[in-house]
Amino acid sequence: MYRTVVKRGLDIILSGMALLLLSPVFVVVALLVRIKLGSPVIFHQERPGFGERIFTLRKFRTMTDARDAGGELLPDSERLTGFGSFLRKTSLDELPELWNIFRGDMSIIGPRPLLTGYLPYYTERERLRHTVRPGLTGLAQVSGRNFIAWDARLEKDVEYVEHLSFLTDLKILWKTVMVVLKEEDVAVETDSVEGYLWDEREKLR
Repeated sequence: MYRTVVKRGLDIILSGMALLLLSPVFVVVALLVRIKLGSPVIFHQERPGFGERIFTLRKFRTMTDARDAGGELLPDSERLTGFGSFLRKTSLDELPELWNIFRGDMSIIGPRPLLTGYLPYYTERERLRHTVRPGLTGLAQVSGRNFIAWDARLEKDVEYVEHLSFLTDLKILWKTVMVVLKEEDVAVETDSVEGYLWDEREKLR
């Protein structure tokens, strides 16, 4: 009952309330992003969700469009400004995902939606992470966030699916608040952490 009905109901209520209460924060962050980083303010990227259905993830932009002499984008580390790092460390860049939650693409708690390019590399067990909606935060994120080994991170996702309950979600939500407030284990250079899974599993093909 919780997994199929109550969880979705709570997502709608809580994300709806958050969108209203945090609307002044959205406006301020959006203006600062526009001034400091340019347009577009919102970063869009396709990610696999429930049932591996592709949806558009939304975040506040955290990097510039700086390019080299050949017109290619510079590495993330060179395009990420101090302001962008601040947004990531405080998780303010994640605020637009509340809209993804409200419309049903995501849940407040669940496995983080990863890149679509990873889909061919999951084991059958790891594919269980897509039998629930992806989350704004999850068990892996409060167990080391982006700095635990990839296999362990994906196993945490499956562990969450297998033990999903209201109490589990409540514990993860509380731990997430503590992690964000303490700014613990926050990765600000995505190409150094998200690229690892792709690189390692590409070698096994």
